[in-house]
Amino acid sequence: MEFESEEAAKAFYNSYARRVGFSTRVSSSRRSRRDGAIIQRQFVCAKEGFRNLNEKRTKDREIKRPPFVRGHNHELVPPDQDYVCLNKEYGGISKVGFTEVDCRNYMRNNRQRSMEGDIQLLLDYLRQMQSENPDFFYALQGDDGQFTGNVLWADPRARANYSYFGDTVTFDTTYRSNRYRLPFAPFTGVNHHGQPVLFGCAFILNETEASFVWLFQTWLTAMSGRHPLSITTDHDAVIRLAIMQVFPETRHRFCKWHIFKKCQEKLSHVLLKHPTFESEFHKCVNLTELIEEFESCWLSLVDRYELRDHEWLQTIYSDRRQWVPVYLRDAFFAEMSITQRSDSMNSYFDGYVNASTNLNHFFKLYERAIESRNEKEVKADYDTMNTNPVLKTPSPMEKQASGLYTRKLFVRFQEELVGTLTFMASKSEDDGESITYQVAKFGEDHKAYHVKFNVLEMKATCSCQMFEFSGLLCRHVLTVFRVTNVLTLPSRYILKRWTRNAKSNVILEERPTDVYTGYLESHTVRYNTLRHEAFKFVEEGSKSLDTYNVAMGVLQEATTRVAQATKNDGRAGDVNGRNKGDSASSGIRANYTSGNHLGISGQPLSEEDMDKKIQELRDELEYANRKCEVYRANLLSVLKDIEDHKLQLSIKVQSIKISLKGSI
Repeated sequence: MEFESEEAAKAFYNSYARRVGFSTRVSSSRRSRRDGAIIQRQFVCAKEGFRNLNEKRTKDREIKRPPFVRGHNHELVPPDQDYVCLNKEYGGISKVGFTEVDCRNYMRNNRQRSMEGDIQLLLDYLRQMQSENPDFFYALQGDDGQFTGNVLWADPRARANYSYFGDTVTFDTTYRSNRYRLPFAPFTGVNHHGQPVLFGCAFILNETEASFVWLFQTWLTAMSGRHPLSITTDHDAVIRLAIMQVFPETRHRFCKWHIFKKCQEKLSHVLLKHPTFESEFHKCVNLTELIEEFESCWLSLVDRYELRDHEWLQTIYSDRRQWVPVYLRDAFFAEMSITQRSDSMNSYFDGYVNASTNLNHFFKLYERAIESRNEKEVKADYDTMNTNPVLKTPSPMEKQASGLYTRKLFVRFQEELVGTLTFMASKSEDDGESITYQVAKFGEDHKAYHVKFNVLEMKATCSCQMFEFSGLLCRHVLTVFRVTNVLTLPSRYILKRWTRNAKSNVILEERPTDVYTGYLESHTVRYNTLRHEAFKFVEEGSKSLDTYNVAMGVLQEATTRVAQATKNDGRAGDVNGRNKGDSASSGIRANYTSGNHLGISGQPLSEEDMDKKIQELRDELEYANRKCEVYRANLLSVLKDIEDHKLQLSIKVQSIKISLKGSI
């Protein structure tokens, strides 16, 4: 390729670079020793650069170069930054000739044209997976013929995982894993071993608010409509608006790790000039434990480095309640440390997919990643069930926890328990119901934490809020338990999602009200409910002679009224509480085979009799379904009774221990 002059060569490469999405610079030049004329000039990408190329001049002093190579060897500028560069280069928005929206639309349409073949492969893959397993879920924004938006899918394992560990979710759109720069966005969480677990995946072709609203609503449908307690995303205003619409009660957090990463880009000039700024910035965000402390530290930092008017810092400061740890400690995120990076964030598919992966190859790597994660979970399950952890103390609480938690979670709990040996607790306040303790390391009273403990309810809260954030008790609460002789973990502080039985079928949860429609039809349920209330009645009635007399009078009156109700009802012997008409229908069974509709006498049924039989069978099926719900409700009632009884015994034991300690 030849050019008439240096300016012509420069204009050509600048024009090409602008269209593709990068900028150029002159890497090196050579001048003639004879007359000082430029005989060589090397143009390279401003970000990366190319290897040295030899340039020669012909006899007529024209520049002659080797063949031009179109390929580019690093990620290009994204559309939003590309548009900013164009504004600066041309001197304002009015001189560019198009808007940022036009730029995004062009890139989207260009991706669609480039992807047409691979999109068909994607749809074929999803249809095949659903044909193999009807529980495989996928949805397209648009239709199969006109793919206009996003695609979402979730396999049966992902949907089951969400039922166990869907209390906190991570949604990451920064994972651009393919050659189209099309965001591959996995929904992930954390399982009972602290490992990343998949809840579904999406390819996002259109990054608008409406598109994200569709995506979140569709994903929620795939997850049976159960909202997570918390969700973590990249720092993005469009995603925030969509989450506010679809998950209004869910705590939304921006990924702190991504904000720190962006800090290196947005504040590169500050980091170059002040090497200590980054460490001070991290300390301000991660190590401040009070809101007032963070606010003071932040203002001091931006003033010291003259950054009070920095636009990006102002933006993240205005959003501080959604990413700075001190504002998020009261919400559950299933992380063991307030300062750690979420393991599920942008890590599930690390090492399997990258920017050069096409969609055809992507699903092979996708399945390989899932298989690898599943193997790691199986290994963690095996280690938990078949090996015994080494206990470090004689504490009954440590032994109890070793049999409850998975191995990794037990090790984390053990660290907190052993850590109590360096702490001491002293009473600072007693309001009659609760006692407040000041907990600090030996010789570090100025760094004290405050634990409020209600002995009767066996309820403790700490100012560090570790339990609220991670679901494991902190060493400060465990220190208070140690000095008050609480020897075992109260049941309220054992989250099932961290236990080795996290995936068991019995889930103690609050049932929707419509399930209780037939709740009292079960004799056992009625018996257990009355017995539970009677225990409380007897305990209150026996406290004094007056309460005893009142209780006996009420019981005698109740006995008379129950006897009268039994006489009027005439159904006291029906322990299942079914209507008399039910027994008739229950004796009728489907007495026909395929193609032959026969009555009890063996004669063909009339159309009217067929309708009647169908209705009877429907009634019987409805009754069977209702009976299953009643049995389940009964089981929950019995389990609740057991838990209440255990709690009462625990309170009595603790009260006796405290009284014995006081008498000594």
